[in-house]
Amino acid sequence: MEKIRLGIIGMGNMGSVHFRNVAEGKCPSAEVTAVCDIDPKKIADTAKYGSVRFFANYKEMLDSGTVDAVLIAVPHYDHPPIAMECFKRGIHVLTEKPAGVFAKQVREMNEAAERSGVKFGIMFNQRTNPMYAKAREIVRSGQLGQLKRMVWIVTNWYRTQAYYDSGSWRATWNGEGGGVLLNQAPHNLDLWQWIFGMPKRVRAFCTVGKYHDIGVEDDVTIYGEYENGSTAVFISTTGEAPGTNRLEISGDLGKIVIECGKLKWWRLKVPEREFCLSSKEGFVSPETEYEEFSAPESEGHPKVIEAFAQSILNGTEMIADGAEGLNSLSISNAAYLSSWTDDWAEIPTDEALFEKYLIDLCRKEKYQSKPEQGESTENISERWRVRW
Repeated sequence: MEKIRLGIIGMGNMGSVHFRNVAEGKCPSAEVTAVCDIDPKKIADTAKYGSVRFFANYKEMLDSGTVDAVLIAVPHYDHPPIAMECFKRGIHVLTEKPAGVFAKQVREMNEAAERSGVKFGIMFNQRTNPMYAKAREIVRSGQLGQLKRMVWIVTNWYRTQAYYDSGSWRATWNGEGGGVLLNQAPHNLDLWQWIFGMPKRVRAFCTVGKYHDIGVEDDVTIYGEYENGSTAVFISTTGEAPGTNRLEISGDLGKIVIECGKLKWWRLKVPEREFCLSSKEGFVSPETEYEEFSAPESEGHPKVIEAFAQSILNGTEMIADGAEGLNSLSISNAAYLSSWTDDWAEIPTDEALFEKYLIDLCRKEKYQSKPEQGESTENISERWRVRW
């Protein structure tokens, strides 16, 4: 097999972008052989790209024998059940973020994928950004020494009220399972743990409707603690303009800052702890050496699909496997639970308690009927690149 036969489930904004990326040859190891959507209008444009089977029912597509793997690009709650049906049939899965809403479901997805022997990947395209890859290399190789603190202010996810009014499912517990943490910030939560590691517990403040007329959070502050004593602070919102995207990581051997498309690196010539305890002067700081990195960013989505296809064909590594989807969701589940209980939340979270709270919120939520408005997909890939 030279190419995987890929089916796309959900031909909305992101599904359409993924389809075009593959159809236009940006993912040489994959070809789209089938697409599925309940709205026939959304798959009409695919006809011009050649022979593609169309389905209105995803199970019929899975049973058609036309696909080796699927890319899931439907609402969050639907990711786990569709993926589980794929695993039952031995079909590989690449799903949009987040992998689900409940960490319990994503854990079960990973277990099912392992039992069936198929590949399970997550569309974490921002991992392909050279600045974040370099940050991971520096941190994980120990070049920052003993880690002390991570601070990420990512407030350039600005959204207007019109955005939230564009669909009745938007910014609802029933429709999306949350607000900025589940819709905009999953990429950042993934990069947090990918670069800095998983915290042992978090204390979070998730403010509902602080800047918009919505029933979910649009402003979040998370404080995380680690087994080794290091800490993390994560701040995100859709209600500040102009926004900021600044990641700062400090350790015993220096500091890195990623902002405005550059990575700045200060290396200490002497470890900070050694300098602090040995210096005979009170108002001096360790000497530093400075380096700066920048690199052009390319399209991340095609890279994730190509790596997924190559993993199926040749056994190479994916950009992000299913376990990574569980890690980032565990942080957001814990943040919600901490905010709801006004207390610390351990990681892994109390899955039953989280489910109880979220289901209760869904039951109490009142839907407002809003006219569904289409969104242009022309600049959707630009939207999901890193924005400085």
